[in-house]
Amino acid sequence: MLNDMLALIRYSVPGARAEEFMEQATSILGTLSAQTGYRSGHIGRSVDEPGLWALVSEWEGAGFYRRALSAARMDMYPLMTLMINEPSAFEVLVSNP
Repeated sequence: MLNDMLALIRYSVPGARAEEFMEQATSILGTLSAQTGYRSGHIGRSVDEPGLWALVSEWEGAGFYRRALSAARMDMYPLMTLMINEPSAFEVLVSNP
């Protein structure tokens, strides 16, 4: 697990676009899950701020994640305006399965 990584992409989604977001995020997750090095993924929404959503995925390493982003670029494009601009790749330092 030394090179494992966690990807966290956060989105600010207006309530009127929640259904559209869910459909597109599900498509992105499907594309990511078909890529080499993918371990798992989730789509979540903040319980405190319903307009804050997250697309979370786990990878065998940063290289796998970066290549997967290239493969998912077209799926991700429609949601780019909703993305919160911040780092998304995190190295796993401790894991408790």
